[in-house]
Amino acid sequence: MSHHTKPRPGVRQAVEHDIAELVRLRALLFETLGGEYFQPAAGDDGWRTALTSTLTDRLTSDTLRILVVDGADGLAACGIGSVEQRLPGPHLRNGRVGLVIGVVTAPAYRRRGHSRAIMRGLLDWFREREVARVDLYASDEGEPLYRELGFVDHPDPALYLRP
Repeated sequence: MSHHTKPRPGVRQAVEHDIAELVRLRALLFETLGGEYFQPAAGDDGWRTALTSTLTDRLTSDTLRILVVDGADGLAACGIGSVEQRLPGPHLRNGRVGLVIGVVTAPAYRRRGHSRAIMRGLLDWFREREVARVDLYASDEGEPLYRELGFVDHPDPALYLRP
């Protein structure tokens, strides 16, 4: 691509060497979210193996962007952006939807602007891919940052089913 995303200070794209750390941070996110949905009582750690495999497969995919910030020992923070092709409509002119997944900062590194820097990097990447909308699910801690970046309440009422 001719117009590359401008790098954000301290933010870099994840490489294969980061995968174990990405899995560690993602587990931390689920612990923070808590509740039966994110931490099912019958849960086993099979999801970690599946996540490792999926991250390995998709690390260099053009539809996934994983940004990280290095800490003194391992990763301080990470965030993942995904682009999904849906059907175009008046509300989604090209049908491309960006999804922000799992922005998380390890407790020792919080309140230093890492999530903000990662989010700005992901938003640049989404703009480059001309997504019509970016969706995310915000934690209580993350919501003020997302609103500051321009995110608003979603127009769709969310329902889900586990088939």
